[in-house]
Amino acid sequence: MKLLRFIFLPFGLIYWLITSLRNGLYAIRFFKSAKFSLPIINVGNLSVGGTGKTPHTEYLIKLLKSKYKLATLSRGFGRKVRGFKIAEEGVAVSEIGDEPLQYFTKFGNEIDVVVDADRVAGVVELYREKPTTELVLLDDAFQHRAIHAGLNILLTTYNEPYYNDFILPVGNLRESRFGAKRADVIVMSKCPDFKKVNKEKVKRSLHLKSHQHLFFSRIKYGDIFLLDNQTKLQNQTAMNVILVTGIAKPEFLVDFLKKEHHILHHFKFKDHHNFKVEEIKEIHDLFNKFAEKNRIIITTEKDAMRLKNDELFGLMKDYPWAYQSIEVEIDNAKAFDNIILDYVEKNS
Repeated sequence: MKLLRFIFLPFGLIYWLITSLRNGLYAIRFFKSAKFSLPIINVGNLSVGGTGKTPHTEYLIKLLKSKYKLATLSRGFGRKVRGFKIAEEGVAVSEIGDEPLQYFTKFGNEIDVVVDADRVAGVVELYREKPTTELVLLDDAFQHRAIHAGLNILLTTYNEPYYNDFILPVGNLRESRFGAKRADVIVMSKCPDFKKVNKEKVKRSLHLKSHQHLFFSRIKYGDIFLLDNQTKLQNQTAMNVILVTGIAKPEFLVDFLKKEHHILHHFKFKDHHNFKVEEIKEIHDLFNKFAEKNRIIITTEKDAMRLKNDELFGLMKDYPWAYQSIEVEIDNAKAFDNIILDYVEKNS
């Protein structure tokens, strides 16, 4: 690893110079950020994937959706069409991407789910289409400096905090760790039991600014749901599992499932993987080879969105596919909620 870092170091320095120059030009307002009159909350990170951004965004949706006319705005990573799109009944993952489809599947008409790679144009078009919108949640736009978010929430994981990481391609940071100073709230995600976290040590390592608030969160896995009809699986004990993941860091899910179940095999694909017919057939072929009882194929909630198409579902309908639900728990949640609600109320 040290040798690879040494080899890639010159490229990392070049990338650091480019991103630092860009941020510097925004800081002196050579590049300007568009500001809007409605409150905008940004949930993002410094690293490439795996910080728990989606369940944290869902936490905010649950907190705010009954109080405000809310919209989420994402770039729609991995979709096959461009431009502005509002999710509606029958929308496909190829049109909006997996994470927006997950928001729409969960919350339906309670919120508006919007995608546009150009966040500024997305907000403008959203306001034209939905003029009653009162609040926008920006999904993964911490480096999208063209739009000004009134409240920036930065996620970093407990096991791989940004202050121990390096910029791409040496490490996983999209920009220098000094970019964290733009955050108003920093959430240390994927923590173990909160009582086992040395919070003061973390706080010292982060070198927080006077305006910044620090919180800790952990993953909570819920029930397992059947993929075809999204009903809760009745028997969820001691299963023989073929696990299928296409997320950045599936280790937490693997460790969780191992506590109660036997993992027969783990098909581990890259983040945002688009599943192919041949891969589904390979999974089914392996499933058929095992003689164990109580067998099941489990995937993640986000992967389930990319499996939702007629071609794949036609192959999967005769097999027991299911997905593991997930949410987050925030330590000192009341204080966290109050910061969010206070910001929105003051800027509405």
